[in-house]
Amino acid sequence: MTAKEKVASLRTEMKKNNIDAFIVYSADPHMGEYLPAEWQERTWLSGFTGSAGFVVITLDKAGLWTDGRYFTQAPKELEGSGIDLFKDGVEGTPEYIDWIISETTEGATIAVNGIATSHANWKALESKLSKKKRNLKDLPLLKNVWTNRPAPSKNIVFVQPMERAGQSVTDKITAIRKKMKAEGATAHVISSLDDVAWTLNLRGSDVKCNPVFLAYVLLTMETCYLFVDLDKLDDEAKNLMKKVGVELKPYHSFLDYLGELNKESILIAPNCNQSVFEAVKNENNIVVKPVPGHLMKAIKNETEQNGFRTVMVRDGVAMVKFLHWLTHTVGQEDLDEYGIGKKLHEFRAEGKNFIGPSFDSIVGYKGNGAIIHYSAKAEGSAKVTNNGSILVDSGGQYLEGTTDITRTFPLGEVSDEFKKDATLALKGMIQLSLVKFPKGTRGVQFDSLARMPLWKEGKDYNHGTGHGVGSFLNVHEGPMSIRKDLNPVELQAGMVLSNEPGYYVEGKYGIRHENLILINTWKTTEWNTFYEFETLTLCPFFKSIIVKNLLSQEEIDWLNTYHKLVQEKLMPHLEGDVKTWFKDLVSPL
Repeated sequence: MTAKEKVASLRTEMKKNNIDAFIVYSADPHMGEYLPAEWQERTWLSGFTGSAGFVVITLDKAGLWTDGRYFTQAPKELEGSGIDLFKDGVEGTPEYIDWIISETTEGATIAVNGIATSHANWKALESKLSKKKRNLKDLPLLKNVWTNRPAPSKNIVFVQPMERAGQSVTDKITAIRKKMKAEGATAHVISSLDDVAWTLNLRGSDVKCNPVFLAYVLLTMETCYLFVDLDKLDDEAKNLMKKVGVELKPYHSFLDYLGELNKESILIAPNCNQSVFEAVKNENNIVVKPVPGHLMKAIKNETEQNGFRTVMVRDGVAMVKFLHWLTHTVGQEDLDEYGIGKKLHEFRAEGKNFIGPSFDSIVGYKGNGAIIHYSAKAEGSAKVTNNGSILVDSGGQYLEGTTDITRTFPLGEVSDEFKKDATLALKGMIQLSLVKFPKGTRGVQFDSLARMPLWKEGKDYNHGTGHGVGSFLNVHEGPMSIRKDLNPVELQAGMVLSNEPGYYVEGKYGIRHENLILINTWKTTEWNTFYEFETLTLCPFFKSIIVKNLLSQEEIDWLNTYHKLVQEKLMPHLEGDVKTWFKDLVSPL
C-alpha cells in the first residue's frame, strides 16, 4: 500500500467509528525517540522516517508537524501521500490542536491511541478540545489498518556488569526510593526504556541502535517488579534480578497489575503513556513529576566516564582509518553514500567490544549534507566523486560507552564560501569547548556562544547545539540539553553532551562539527563552584577548509592543543601510510 492508500484505509476506520480526526504520534508505550519496528506507526502511515514529528488525519485533510531538522527531508518523503508539511516553530505555522479545532465542528470526536500518547499530550488535547466542545477518545484505530505489523523482538536481555556500570542495582534503587519518599510517593512507575535499563543494570536490543529492551518497572518502598518478556532474560540477568530482589512478571500483565493498586501515592513522569494514568487514576493519588533516576543516569559516575574515554580511542582510530580510506579512494573507485556508510561500520567493527552503530549513519554528499538527518538508502544513493564536500555523522555502541561524532571535509575542490562557513561553525564549537561556568547554569545560556560567529553573519542552524549521551545507552539522552529552548535542568559535573554547531545551504552543502564533551569541576571560588568541558572525542579536523585569519589566537591554540591530544592518544594505534597521513593532519595550524 502507498501512503495515500494507507490514509484512505484509516479514514474508512474513522468513519466506521464516528471519528473526525485521528492523531498518530511518533511514539511507543515507552515514549522513546527511536521506536521498535512494531511501533513505527507514523512512519508506516506517512512514509516520513524522521525521529521527530506526528501526523493528524481528518476526513478530508492531513498534516505532518516536524521541526527544522527535517524541513528539507520531509517534503521528499511525503510526496504523493496527500499529507501536507507544517513547519513547527516557523512563524505562521498553526499549532496542531488549533488546526484540528479549525478543521472540525462542535461535537467532533478526536481520537488517539492512549498507550502511544504521553500524558502531557493527552492533557493538552483534553484541555483545549473541551473548551471548544470537541471530544477526546482513546481508540487504537491503526490496529485494524496496519495488519502486517512486525512481531515484537525476542532479543536477549543481558547484564551490564559492575565493572562497566560503576554502581549496583541495590544502590540505584535505594537512591530512587529516597527521592520517592521526598515526593511523598509510595510507588513509582518507570516506563522509559533507558531508565529501566540503567536502574537494573541490564541491556538489550529491542530498539535499533539502542541497547534497551521493552519493559516496565514498578517500584514500591518494599518491592520491585520488572514487567518483561520472561523468555528474553539470559541466565545471568535472571540471577542478578533474583539476587537484588527484583520480581519478574510478564510484560503484557503490567496495566492489569497497575489496575489492582489501591490507595497508593504513585510517582509517574508526565511523559508516561496515558494508559498508565488511566489504569491507576480511580483508587490512587498520582504524583506527576520527572523520574528521579533520569537525572541520576545523566550524571555519569567515574567508571562510566572512564568508559567513554576508553571507547573514544577505539572510535577515533576507526574514524582516522575511515577518513584515510575515503580521501584516498574517492575518484579512484565507484563510491556512493550508502556504501561509504557500510565501510565506516566495517572500520568500527574492528574495535574491541563494538556492538553496533548508535544511530543510522548520516553520509551526506554535497547538497545532501544540508538534509540535517539525511539517511542514504541502498537503492538510489548518491554517487560520490572527488569534488565538493561530504558530511559524515555517525557513532558506535561499545560495551563501555556510546559515541557520536560528525566531521565535514573536502573530497576535492570546495568554494571559498564553504570554507568560510565551515570556519564559522568551527569557531562556535571551539567557543563552547572553552567555556567555564558556575554551578546552576542551564544549557540555553550556552547555545548563543556556539551560534554567535554565524549570527554575526546573519546565519543560523535549525537544530540544537547539544544533547545528552548515554553510557552504552541511548545516543540522545535527557534531561539536559544545549539549545534555544528554555530547559530548566542545570548542567552538572559528570554529564556528557554533544557539541555540534552547523550550517546548511540547501542544494549545495551541509556543515556540522561535532565532539562529545564531559562536564568536570574546574575550581571553587568565593563566588561558586565552577565547571569546564573536557572534550572526549578524538578525531582531527581538516585544516584545508579552515580560514585561519577568521580564528582568534585563543581558538587557534585550542585547535592545536586538541590535535596534539588526538595525536598522543591515537598515534600508537596507527601504522604505515595511515600513520604518515594522520601525522600531517594533526600538525599545528
